[in-house]
Parts: sequence; C-alpha cells; structure tokens
Amino acid sequence: MCGNHSHHEHSHIYLPSSMVTRRSALRLGGIGIGAALLAACSKSNGGSSTSSLIDAPTTTTVAIGSLPGFEYFADSVKVVNNGNLWLVESNGLPTHNMMVGITSWQQQVPTAQSYIGTNAWQIPVTPVVAETPISAKTQLYRGAIALAINGVPIFNALNNRGDDAYLFGELDEWGGHAGRADDYHYHIAPLHLQEVVGAASPIAYALDGHAIYGETEPDGSSVGQLDEFNGHEMPDGSYHYHGTRTYPYINGGLRGVVNVVEDQIDPQPTTRPFRDSLEPMVGATITSFETITTGSYKLGYTIDSKTGEVAYIVTDTTVEFTFTDIDGLVTTEKYSRKS
Repeated sequence: MCGNHSHHEHSHIYLPSSMVTRRSALRLGGIGIGAALLAACSKSNGGSSTSSLIDAPTTTTVAIGSLPGFEYFADSVKVVNNGNLWLVESNGLPTHNMMVGITSWQQQVPTAQSYIGTNAWQIPVTPVVAETPISAKTQLYRGAIALAINGVPIFNALNNRGDDAYLFGELDEWGGHAGRADDYHYHIAPLHLQEVVGAASPIAYALDGHAIYGETEPDGSSVGQLDEFNGHEMPDGSYHYHGTRTYPYINGGLRGVVNVVEDQIDPQPTTRPFRDSLEPMVGATITSFETITTGSYKLGYTIDSKTGEVAYIVTDTTVEFTFTDIDGLVTTEKYSRKS
C-alpha cells in the first residue's frame, strides 16, 4: 500500500477483463466540454494554518482562468495562475464514493488534506520536454506524479513493495485508496472522469505540466501509438499522455522537466497524518463507505462472512474512531493531527 509519499517499482501486466465489471465506473463517457474559465479561490476543507490562495497577495497571485477540465469541479477545486505555475487547491477528496471493492486493506481511511496556499499543487504553465525523461518503472516511487482534475493526486501504479496496486486488490472501484497518511489518491487513470468532461478535456495533468487525456484523442479519434510514458507527440509538436486500462495505466513517468528529490517530484504538497500507518487486515474486503455528514464517515468490511465497521469523525485537528470488529467488540480511539 502507499500513502504519505513512499513508493514503488515495476510490473508489466495487462488488466483482466473483470475491470469492466468490477470497475464499471472506469469506462468511457462522452458529454461535451463546457466553459474553460474558473473563478479563483475559496476555502478548502483540509486542516492547516496555511492560508488559501484566495488570501494570497494579489500582487503575486492573479486569477486569469484555469487549465481545461478543472472547471467541472470548481466547487471543490480552485486554480489560479502565479506566473510560470498553475496553483491548484483541493482537500484531496473526490465527489464520488471511495474504498468499496478493496480486498487488500491496510486499515487506512480517507481524510481531508490541506492542499492549499503554500501547500497547493504546482503545475508548470509551459511544459518543457526533458532531454532525459524519468521512468516510473524504476523511479518516482514516492509522492504523486500527477493530479486529477477533481483535485485528487495520482501516484505511481506500483505500491511501496513494487507490486501493481490494482492487481493486488489495493484499489477501490474508482482506482484509488487511502494511503499511509489516511490520504486518498489514485494509482491508475481515473477514466471515470471522462463521463464528466468528455473526450475534448484532460482527465488529469502530470506534474511536469503535460495533459493526460482519456481513451481517445481530444477530437474523439482513436489514440495513436504511445511511448513508454503512455504519451505521444502530436503533429503540431505538442505532447500529452493518455490513461489506459493496461500498465502503466497513467503517465508512466515524466516526459517533461521536473525536479526530483529523494525519489519524488519536488516541490509538491505534504500530508499531515493523524496516526502511524497500520498493517493489513488479513482477509478483509471493504463492502461499503458512507459519508454521514461533512467530516463524518462509516466504512464497512467483511471477513469470512462476518461484518465489521469503522466509524470516524474528522476535524481540521483531530479524528475520533469507533471500531466494531467482526466479533462485535467496540473500541474507540482519538488522534490529533501531527505537526
């Protein structure tokens, strides 16, 4: 399993045909693209003293629109331009459901993250193709390598053991899970976002600034030959990636120029966990996940036909758990967010 920026290796394997049924949400949609502008910035729901972009000095942060795709999630994702960078704020939680379908679970749960202000995501306005691209097969095992247009980060397809996270049952029906910092993120392309934005808009952006499209070209035509990074150069000289249903699923590395420090792209937002990472719950399958109210959640799981539950309430600074194990034993725990 992954989590608070600690990852991966390599595996050349094709997705089984069960992806179409088990992950019915990961299919091609097609409802045209809407407006391309987004008003910047409002408060994110993460927990931090870091100011939101809306509070940043207007002399250095100017709202001039957005990258295509993000406007579909303007209620929860805020984008502004800061010279050479797009700064993207979110709390890291999607509007779709989470966690259901995971069969290899390390007992982490999704909590809001404070990807705001100086901890916002940074995407280059003008991507530059690198002389020596970085492959995700052998590098970038820590941290995110891309950001979905719904504000959810995307990590390498390989987990911290070097295994394909999807094939090991670590991902939910939407291609994500909660990592070691109880931070939700994807490990495969969020192809379900095609249903929202259509073919003409990206579903994500790699952290090198290049767009990631779905299973067709922006004009709706079939995708041409892809390179080892799951991307290709277009006739006009531009470059973009594609999400696919086979490894590497998302961008297979960074074709553009990035700075890498300790095997992760730098800078990028950090997470502040509430607790230490946990061990896998052997035999558990997550069967339900429910948002009761904002910050209040309930996760259900089964082991050998017996049911258990994790209910929790999250604030900016604390999380309170109520655990009900498969034998009916109820325990509670409370944690404060680590500095």
